[in-house]
Amino acid sequence: FFNFSRRYPAYELYLYGEGNYAEENKNLLLTGIPVLFLPGNAGSYKQVRSLGSIALRKAEDVDFKYHFNFFSVNFNEELVALYGGSLQRQTKFVHECIKVILKLYRNREFAPTSVAIVGHSMGGLVARALLTLKNFKPELINLLITQATPHVAPVMPLDRYLTDFYTAVNNHWILKAQDLRNLTTLSVAGGFRDYQVRSGLAFLPRLSQHDSALSVVVKKQTSFFCFAWKLILATIRAFFDLIDENTRQITEDPKKRMSVLNHHFVRHPAKIFEENPEAFTGLTGAFIWITVKASKWTYSVYNDSDGKYFTFPLASHRKSYSHVYCENSIHGFSYSFFFFFPFSFFFFFSLYFKVVILKLQDYPSLSHIVIQVPPTVGNKYTLDCEFFKEDSRRVQLPVTHLFSFGKYNILLLEKNEKLILLTFERKPSVYRLHIPWSHEDSVVVAKVPSSTEISAKLHIAQPQNDSRVPELNIYSSSDCQYEVILKTSLLQILGQVIRFHAGVLPVYVVSNILLTYGGQLSTLISAGNFSLELVRTAKPYKVEPLLSIVVFLQGFNWFREIWESLSLPEVDAAVLSSQDAWFPLVSLILFLLGTGIAYWNGVFFSTSLRLFSSLWLTLFRPTVLRKDNKLITPRRFCVVLSLALVSWTTCGALAVFLIYLQYLFKVLKETSQNSSIYTVKNQSSMDSTSKATQSLCNSTIAEGISSLKMHVTILNLFTWIVLLNLPSLIYWLKNLRYSVRLDPDPCRSTAIILVCILEILMNSSTSEVKSSKLLKIAAKVPLPLSVAMLAFGRMHLYKVPHFVTFSLLLHVLCCIV
Repeated sequence: FFNFSRRYPAYELYLYGEGNYAEENKNLLLTGIPVLFLPGNAGSYKQVRSLGSIALRKAEDVDFKYHFNFFSVNFNEELVALYGGSLQRQTKFVHECIKVILKLYRNREFAPTSVAIVGHSMGGLVARALLTLKNFKPELINLLITQATPHVAPVMPLDRYLTDFYTAVNNHWILKAQDLRNLTTLSVAGGFRDYQVRSGLAFLPRLSQHDSALSVVVKKQTSFFCFAWKLILATIRAFFDLIDENTRQITEDPKKRMSVLNHHFVRHPAKIFEENPEAFTGLTGAFIWITVKASKWTYSVYNDSDGKYFTFPLASHRKSYSHVYCENSIHGFSYSFFFFFPFSFFFFFSLYFKVVILKLQDYPSLSHIVIQVPPTVGNKYTLDCEFFKEDSRRVQLPVTHLFSFGKYNILLLEKNEKLILLTFERKPSVYRLHIPWSHEDSVVVAKVPSSTEISAKLHIAQPQNDSRVPELNIYSSSDCQYEVILKTSLLQILGQVIRFHAGVLPVYVVSNILLTYGGQLSTLISAGNFSLELVRTAKPYKVEPLLSIVVFLQGFNWFREIWESLSLPEVDAAVLSSQDAWFPLVSLILFLLGTGIAYWNGVFFSTSLRLFSSLWLTLFRPTVLRKDNKLITPRRFCVVLSLALVSWTTCGALAVFLIYLQYLFKVLKETSQNSSIYTVKNQSSMDSTSKATQSLCNSTIAEGISSLKMHVTILNLFTWIVLLNLPSLIYWLKNLRYSVRLDPDPCRSTAIILVCILEILMNSSTSEVKSSKLLKIAAKVPLPLSVAMLAFGRMHLYKVPHFVTFSLLLHVLCCIV
């Protein structure tokens, strides 16, 4: 346990230990191999136990000839995926931890000179950021394994510190790729069941200068929270295979490190790594030799006490066949393939069987294949071998697109891609979907007879320089007929849209509310309620065509030059299109989803407001409606000054939240007062009071209702601003015992402006705005602001409050001018 209380009071470094191992190392006289675990967003340093415990058991199996010392960093479970202000501080702390760890091994016989790092979630990004530090030596890290780390971009870009951090890290890794040749990096994604970090974000930047980076998707799809547990065995096996017997540390050879990682995470999971497999193997044992000349052969036996060698001569098969396929059903046994020179082959392993496929052309000197079947007392197994011609088993099919009406689920593949079907005979049916550029396999096991649906979805698009295509391998039964049908699933496409772009939905919701707000300003005389105005004004044809035209024109050099000369940032949709993660219909779908969310949010908000106002009216029945016509009073000025002071000295999001609560209370009170006036009006009409009194009462009610509708819309708009700033408020509350002031604060200046604006707006009425000379401008501005918000806010959510603030500022000016 280490405590850096002076410079980093919230962070700590721990050494994992248990049982006798913990007692032996409590004096920190360490002799093992250092591994540093970095937890991610809201992650606990205790997650290292899953790695350390398994590594300790494996070290006991080898009598501690080699063992690992696992360290873990306590980041105080900070929400660094939502607030980026502490990422740089975490990076510097990890640098200090590495230096302290290496000092612990000083003057040891096999002292390490580098540390291996395992980073979960944002911990992997912090590890990559170490290389951006000016005084960091790259040789201090030789191996980096990241698990479910969003390397490409943040899941929710809620502040500029987060996006700037990503830009700095990714640019450094691309520009300084030559300096990273001695660092081996593995990124493992969780697949489609990881609903927090989609696998496309977990792929490392493609570095053309070196080949020491590997990105894979786990074959068994796993959730984000279970991610650190699913990869324990593969990671620990890889660690022990990476040990150099001479230095008793992780090998300094980058090629061997990549070979080990490829072996455990790509080619042969759960198999022992052999750096130099023997080209010749002795065939020992008094086994029976059997020659098999048939092109298709099956062998099944139960409880056989005699081992056997099956030999397959290849000379007679080379002219007619291109491949040989062998598989066995697993019933508690193993078997071996023997070749008489170095070889490579495709190996596929599942829970139900093992498969080996050899291409005969790759082994022109090979004369025989020998399969050893050991004695199987008490076990049952089945062995199938078959020679086949690839052309007869390979069918290349075009992939269906959104508007095609074929059948079979091939979803969101590029239009120029093909799906290749390879069929093999076996029982039961097993279907393997292989996406070659993402090192991803999806395996589906189906009973016979059955109907099975396979969703072919991509985590990332096919790279431009990659000509490989997805393959669907069908391991079927020879005595059954199969029909393969292609179709496009609209439901799955919608799911892919949500998976890729759910993080930008707040932008579309706020855009819809902003259009509604502009519509209410333009029709103040007969202002409708929020839901009706939303249906009337929130139309995608007002926004989407202009965005599509800009994205299209940015494909031309002359337009880009004009755009850059105006110092305008690049449109987010153009960036996403360059990453093959965007097409025009996506924006339309998201806009309609945003409209639906805004509508039901408005219904829920209005209903809740009526319920609470009724409760308020029951508990505190107002008798006289008091109204101050002045927008700025000494009391309100003091409130603004106090909240501005809160924003400057503590946290901007806290001031935003407090002014929101004040506004909400004000609207709640006005709702109850309007209800009270309406009741008084009904009573006065029954009492036959004077026409002047009734007219005054009617005008008061009309003005109050009109103002209330506008306040409800502003509150709907401001609710999303509060939600977008909420992560920094939570971060500040969690770290309040270490510092009263949030530094850096992403919304401090914006909060001060919003406090001033909302304090005026909550005390304004529509009668003041109707006579304003700026009303027409204020009513028209929300439309271009909505367009700009969708253009520049999709990948920068923190820009959304700026657009809303500008629109509200014009409303304030309408109240004054």
